[in-house]
Amino acid sequence: MSDPTVQPVPASVVEQVDAADTTLSNPKRAVIALGANLGNRLETLQGAIDALEDTPGVRVRAVSPVYETEPWGVEPGSQPSYLNAVVVVKTTLPPSSLLERGQAIEEAFDRVREERWGPRTIDVDIVAYAEVISDDPVLTLPHPRAHERAFVLVPWYDVEPEAQLPGRGPVAELLAGVGREGVVPRTDLELRLPE
Repeated sequence: MSDPTVQPVPASVVEQVDAADTTLSNPKRAVIALGANLGNRLETLQGAIDALEDTPGVRVRAVSPVYETEPWGVEPGSQPSYLNAVVVVKTTLPPSSLLERGQAIEEAFDRVREERWGPRTIDVDIVAYAEVISDDPVLTLPHPRAHERAFVLVPWYDVEPEAQLPGRGPVAELLAGVGREGVVPRTDLELRLPE
């Protein structure tokens, strides 16, 4: 006997929801860099991607391959190496809300901001948001150092070889300028697009 209180959702409603999701007031493309060097790094990266996908107004569209890099700005060997990846999302959230969400995800994974360039369970950085160029001290767009960081440019180039970093030019050219040294492909590891 089926439960009479459970009504199937009419297909037309499902379609409307799906359509609303794609047309939702003109979604913008944003590029987000992820890095982790404490705990189960791959699991944490995947958890952050899933948390982004679970955010209302955010859809993860592409996930880069995984790379391993040495920590930036610290004594070699003083910290574990990082796993890095880049995700491309479509979002109807303004940059400030996307930033808040990124910080909430960091907090959910017990990110501790004790020292600059300190080890972290997860780092969620907005690299670029549509064509926005902003020097707002809370959220500088695009990310002020993205153009010189191979660990951002390499995975970004993988998912969007034609991409442009607003105000800086093609990612391919920026990457050619900094080179791929120290950005090691981890072909044994894989992040998946959320279902």
